[in-house]
Amino acid sequence: MAYKGPISQRQRRFGEELQRLRTAAGLSAPEAGALVGMKGPAVSHTEAGRITLNSERLEIWLDAYGCTDPSFRVKFADMGRSNGKGWWSDFADRVHPLLLDLAEADHSAASIDNFETFYVPGLLQVPAYIEAIYADAGQDRKLDAAAEIEFRKRRQRILTDLPRREFRFVIHETALRMRFAGDVAMREQLVHLLEISELPNVSIQVLPFTITQKPPSTGPFVLFDPGAPELSTVVVDHPSHTEYLGDQQSIQTYRRTFNQLTELALPPVDTNQSLTTLSSRDSWGLIRHLLYLLQV
Repeated sequence: MAYKGPISQRQRRFGEELQRLRTAAGLSAPEAGALVGMKGPAVSHTEAGRITLNSERLEIWLDAYGCTDPSFRVKFADMGRSNGKGWWSDFADRVHPLLLDLAEADHSAASIDNFETFYVPGLLQVPAYIEAIYADAGQDRKLDAAAEIEFRKRRQRILTDLPRREFRFVIHETALRMRFAGDVAMREQLVHLLEISELPNVSIQVLPFTITQKPPSTGPFVLFDPGAPELSTVVVDHPSHTEYLGDQQSIQTYRRTFNQLTELALPPVDTNQSLTTLSSRDSWGLIRHLLYLLQV
């Protein structure tokens, strides 16, 4: 059955993975279609995310493609059968489709790795900071801006939702020094980072100005892992657009890049540890220092 309405990023990612598996198995679209009673064009539409695929056909294809990893098969089946609906559906006509894709990616992720350069990560922003970001929205976008502010606040609940997901954030010091939101908002924001870092599933690190090695990335990105690394998706922000990457080379490259960033960054915020090891620099100490500068 064909999808009605726009194709979501999850649907595209599911189709791309189907095509990758088929190609790796050395089968053409007509050959794969013959296994499940589909014609070649229908297979192509399925791999483009335009046609749904029932569980029986998916199982036949996965067997034919030599996919034996049970964890992968379960996660992939979940991706294919999802109807894409959730709390974000209430915002469908009020926010950019990109935001809906991000919320759906949040929902299916087992872990999220996020590197940011000029802004505090959206999942960690306090209301005053969010409102400052949207303060310059044009008069004709006021309603959209209000919806997007509400959407971002709602999306943050994932940090404490069950089942727990693992979050790792690396934030460049630049983002913590910018004062476009005003000193009061930035004080609130820095305090919030210290508080949220106490959650057992959240790690926050600061990439300081003082690093002596060239950083492996100059732009922000988010890596969503649904619990099967091969099904991960990387979201990369560019000045003019946002790019979604699901090919295995990109996934491996950005996973390696993020791990390198965690090694270059100061140790994670750990309030208890920081209080007993004041002789060493860590993310907690730097955030506390920046907080002090805003109070004088």
